Amino acid sequence: MQEENANGTQQIAGVIRDAGDLAVSAGRGDLAVRLAQARDRLVDPAIRVIVVGEFKQGKSKLINALVNAPACPVDDDVATTVPTTVGYAPQPSAWVTEKPVSPGAAPTRRRIDLDELSEWVSERGNPGNERQILSADVLLPREILRGGLQLVDSPGVGGLESANFLATLSALSSAHAVLLVSDASQEYTEPELQFLRHAMRISPNVAAVLAKTDLYPEWRRIEEIDRAHLVDDGDVPLFSVSSDLRLLAAELQDRELNDESGFPALVAHLRREVLGRAESIHQRSAVHDLISVVDQLGISLHAELNALQHPEDTPRMIAELEAAKARADEFRGRSARWQVTLSDGIADLVADMEHDVRDRLRKVQREAEQAIDEGDPGPIWDQIREWLEQRVTAAVSETFVWTDERSRWLAEEVAELFSKDESEIPIVDVSDIGGVLDPIDDIAGLDAGQLSAGEKIYIGVRGSYGGVLMVGLATGLIGMALINPLSLLAGVLVGRRAYREDMGNRLSRRQQEAKMIVRRYIDEVTFQVGKQLKDRLRLVQRGARDHFGSLAEELHSSLSDALLKARQAASGFTASRDQRVQQLQKRIEDLERVRRAIPALPEHAAVSARTAPRAVTVGSAGVAGAADSATEGRR
Repeated sequence: MQEENANGTQQIAGVIRDAGDLAVSAGRGDLAVRLAQARDRLVDPAIRVIVVGEFKQGKSKLINALVNAPACPVDDDVATTVPTTVGYAPQPSAWVTEKPVSPGAAPTRRRIDLDELSEWVSERGNPGNERQILSADVLLPREILRGGLQLVDSPGVGGLESANFLATLSALSSAHAVLLVSDASQEYTEPELQFLRHAMRISPNVAAVLAKTDLYPEWRRIEEIDRAHLVDDGDVPLFSVSSDLRLLAAELQDRELNDESGFPALVAHLRREVLGRAESIHQRSAVHDLISVVDQLGISLHAELNALQHPEDTPRMIAELEAAKARADEFRGRSARWQVTLSDGIADLVADMEHDVRDRLRKVQREAEQAIDEGDPGPIWDQIREWLEQRVTAAVSETFVWTDERSRWLAEEVAELFSKDESEIPIVDVSDIGGVLDPIDDIAGLDAGQLSAGEKIYIGVRGSYGGVLMVGLATGLIGMALINPLSLLAGVLVGRRAYREDMGNRLSRRQQEAKMIVRRYIDEVTFQVGKQLKDRLRLVQRGARDHFGSLAEELHSSLSDALLKARQAASGFTASRDQRVQQLQKRIEDLERVRRAIPALPEHAAVSARTAPRAVTVGSAGVAGAADSATEGRR
């Protein structure tokens, strides 16, 4: 199947080149640029598969076993801190991309030795990413990578509260597929299931891998439990594998051992469901662009030829072309239905987004304040801060994913106003939450409320002094000394009460201070997240507006050119008419030859909007109507 897709890609690329030459010869540079962009998307072989999971689950060794090479550092005390991409090249090499030293500067890409890779991408060699490495690339001459497959070894997500969770979640939307890795020591944890739910809503192709089956005899029971979880969350395939068995099988050239490792099923999934599907998506998008361009090039040719051969039919054809041009003008205007739908949709989405994020964060605030009221927040403030950061991150992630889904739905709704089968919808990733919480200060500290022995004695003595003095003066009337057993007893009782009141006041102040800290933090998160989401939704609006606007401009140019050529042909000289007819017939023959060369894609290439960019047409009814009118007139 992979070889068939490669042949189909080459065939479509050749047809695009021929159609581009015809567009240039016809003076339609805009259509030629569109075809060039379609060809670039088609021949780009990069198909990213991001491997995600908690720390020390076997992600790096899984990639090494897939490519049968030590591409990613693996050790008991080695944890990946930098995303590492493993791709194809005729000669092995390794590169790292460093963060720019100054704002606005471009990142620096440096070549390193493969043996030194662990010193750049692991926690042991680069603790806390102190070298400021953005990413690493490993290129290897492996057959499984030749088709454009790129395996991305991501840092462990470490739960919903970790910074790596945000970075990894933001990378999912740029990947063609996701592999969630969990070892066979236990069933899925709640953070893993939460991450899986987010991944399924962002990425079009998610699969689960149960690793290290050779180390745990009860892995089949864990597999059964995990499959039950996956059934509850959606139709996610699960592959149970042993990376050590795979590497040993490759060393011994043992086919049975390789089958026992479980990797053949995983490799087949990558080739069929990831590589094959991605290439089919690219081919379908390119074919849609080809058909659209060929249709638009044919309008002016057929219109001019019909006006030359059948001048008596020219008035009717010109009237129909003018009507189609008027419809195209409507698409270009600011009052067009798609423009209104887009503007209203973005406004509604901004309002819904602001309400959603405030509602989620207010719920977190209420839960935090309730927990604070139920006890003393001072001694457990570190745990409360960790819990608060985790809940806020989860709420923000959910809002971004929800907003991303709504923005895609809005783009499809706008596309419906144009019709079908023309060009892919521009998608702006709204779910990318990387860096959203960076401007927010850490949650402030809180006094733990722990008093030293001296402070406790001082409070008690300060409270008992009044009791000793009052009772001592009263008993002095009956001849007793100022310091006597009764005054001492009164001092102890009054001091104890004063101590309790002081402790209660201190607790109340700590609770109020803790609540203020939580409120300030929630307000800051709400402000920053709202700004980020508004900015990204504006990008969605501008991207959709520019995309559909350019399609409307293309159609308007095609119809205007056809109308101009038809009018010129109707008023042309008879002497040059025969020669022009021959030229037009030759161009139409070339165009029809290109049309016949466009391959028909199989039915399985059709995919849903969540799997691939949606296909839409701007005013295709006007194109088809004008072309049909010219054809009928010629007949």
